[in-house]
Amino acid sequence: MKILVTLKRVVDYNVRVRVKSDGSGVETEGVKMSINPFDEIALEEALRIKEAGNAEEVIVASIGPDEVQQQLRTGLAMGADRAIQVSSNQAVSPLTAARAFLKLVEREQPGIVFLGKQAIDDDNNQTGQMLAALWDRPQATFVSKVELADGKAAVAREVDAGLEWIEVDLPAVMTSDLRLNEPRFVKLPEIMKAKRKPLDTFSLDELGVERVADIESTRFEPPPQRGGGKKVENVDELVAELKNKGLL
Repeated sequence: MKILVTLKRVVDYNVRVRVKSDGSGVETEGVKMSINPFDEIALEEALRIKEAGNAEEVIVASIGPDEVQQQLRTGLAMGADRAIQVSSNQAVSPLTAARAFLKLVEREQPGIVFLGKQAIDDDNNQTGQMLAALWDRPQATFVSKVELADGKAAVAREVDAGLEWIEVDLPAVMTSDLRLNEPRFVKLPEIMKAKRKPLDTFSLDELGVERVADIESTRFEPPPQRGGGKKVENVDELVAELKNKGLL
């Protein structure tokens, strides 16, 4: 069985995001970029499934300009067997991304497509669900545990009331939650080996992806500065303070 894992290039989660001075976007010049953390967890789970003998190959894929090859090489260094870049110099909408990944699914015929439940830059949480609908296959979202047996996957999902266990037939789409695992640390020898692993590139046109109209961001603004806090001596003073501010 093959496992296809999608990786998105985002501003590293440790970086304090800054809006450009002209409000045209988020500053990325000279900023550390990384694999979306939820995607990294998805890749770690795919690698563990392979190491347990339940898959033969793990493929990582990303959409974007040539800079995304950095994150694909990181994925190869973690242990993926090969990588695919869908080149695009423009940001794509979740639906366009889902259509592009569907083309890769049709080429590779994976048993599982693993995605992060959402990207930390836009928090859309849409691509996995859209891919499952386009592929017409089951989906398991917000996954915190996976058990494979007899062509099925028993999956624990994070829901508001706790954990929900469901069973899906494979092939299927899964999206990872934060508690699924802890990604491995990549060592220098693996980084060197990753440079020799295959990385194929296709454009959206070469894959025959119909691009939908993207959402246009007209202006970015940073959140307002937070005011200083105030200590109160007791509950009565707290209640009075909240009433003064019109919060009670």
